[in-house]
Formats: sequence, structure tokens, C-alpha cells
Amino acid sequence: MQKVTTVSQLREQIKQWRKQGLSVSFVPTMGNLHEGHIKLVTEARKLADKVVVSIFVNPTQFGEGEDFESYPRTELVDQEKLIQAQADLLFLPTVFEMYPNKATSSISVGKLATLHCGAHRMGHFDGVATVVTKLFNMVQPDIAVFGEKDFQQLAVIRKMVQDLNIAVEIKGVQTERESDGLAMSSRNGYLTEKERLLAPMLYQALCKTRDEILQGKKFKIIEQEQKKSLEIVGFKVDYFSICKADNLQLASENDKTLVILAAAKLGKPRLIDNIFFSK
Repeated sequence: MQKVTTVSQLREQIKQWRKQGLSVSFVPTMGNLHEGHIKLVTEARKLADKVVVSIFVNPTQFGEGEDFESYPRTELVDQEKLIQAQADLLFLPTVFEMYPNKATSSISVGKLATLHCGAHRMGHFDGVATVVTKLFNMVQPDIAVFGEKDFQQLAVIRKMVQDLNIAVEIKGVQTERESDGLAMSSRNGYLTEKERLLAPMLYQALCKTRDEILQGKKFKIIEQEQKKSLEIVGFKVDYFSICKADNLQLASENDKTLVILAAAKLGKPRLIDNIFFSK
């Protein structure tokens, strides 16, 4: 696996691949890689001749008081995992390389970015959209692969690509879970031993909600009951919402294709998860 740290090095390698008629897939990450990330790389290998992975902890998507400085950085271990996963190129830029000369331009996708996580993390999705646009411009991949755990992020990126006519196909990959159902996340390492035992209850609440929807129970009643059940055991719930899968607006009982979105703090980390299904 080749490692590059500058945009010029990255573009030179991509240029050489393009001259050979090779296709390129791309997996953007913030590092501290787990099996969920490796699943994305494995999927990317199936979709193109060459796989580029980026590791960049993006400061513009962290709000005031969030964990940018303490976000886990494990670059050497990550590189070994990517070698095992047979990635072809690792792009490992600095903040200055990504944002030279105090860059001030940004991308916003409008209302979609203000819902759910956007309502609790102001500016977060503008930071995501901007850095992903920059990475797409740098890598110019044929296809980019993202995890479905960050369902709203995936929706934001798809909207952005559609609105700005960016020539990249977006592929979502099903959430990778621990044996007890907890969605894999780089922030799970913040959980204490006791919190780790409680954490799978978020996914259990999502599963119960799906089952009750399919049984015909009223949405508002389900949401209220599940929020209360999570708060009783120690979660601080930001939202627990039954939504239309296409636009993430709150759903009604008449809607058929749904996603249940949830975010809650448990101790230090903020856990997010979702279930996507049709009635």
C-alpha cells in the first residue's frame, strides 16, 4: 500500500491509474479504524480496480466543546489494518494541506442538515459536506463508499452530490455490529465497562420500535415510550424519531419506507444508530 500526504502526490498517482484505464473507489475516514471501516474497504475493492482510503480528523465538523483534540488517533495501527484489507493508497493529509491559507469557502445542503443531528450539532453537516467535497475533488473517484450507521450523513452526501452534479456514485454499506448489536464506532472506546453493558439497549430500542410499528402501534406513543425507557437506564436522548427514509422528515402512519433515527449520550460518548425498513 502506498501512503501519500499531499494533494499533489495523490493526484499524480490517480493520474497514472487513469492513464492505465483503471477505475477508482474511495473510502473517507477519520481513522481509529474498526471492522466497520474494513467492511467499507472490502466493499470498495469489489467495485473498482483501485481503492483509496483517506484518514483525516476534520476540525470543521466538530463543534465547540466536542472531542476534536481527544478524538482517538491510531495511524500506525490503521495503516496495518489497511494493508491487510488490501487498500492501494492511503491519503493522510495535515489540516494545513486540507485547508491552506485559512480557507473560508464552505458547502451547505440546507434544511436536511438542520434536522436530527444537525439540530444538536450546529454547523456539523456543513463541515462534513465541505470536507467530502474537497476530498472528492482531490481523489475524483468513480465511486465512494460510506457506512449506513451515519444515515443522515449519508443522506447529506447524496443530496450534495445530486445538487452539485458531482460525478461520483455513492454506495451505502450496512452497519457493522458487535455480537450484542451495538453499532461499531470509533467513540465506543470512551464507554466505561458499565456503560458498555448498557450501550446495546439503544439498538434494542430501535428493534422494538420497528416491531411495534409493524404491529400497528401509534408512532408518537412508541417514540415517547422508547425515549423514557432509555433515559431510565442512563441515556440522555437527543432524539428518537420515526422518519421518512427519503427525506428524513417525521413520518406518519401512512408512510411505508421508514428509518428510525436515534442519538443519545451515554457517559462521555454520543451514540447514534438507526434501522431502515419498509412496512
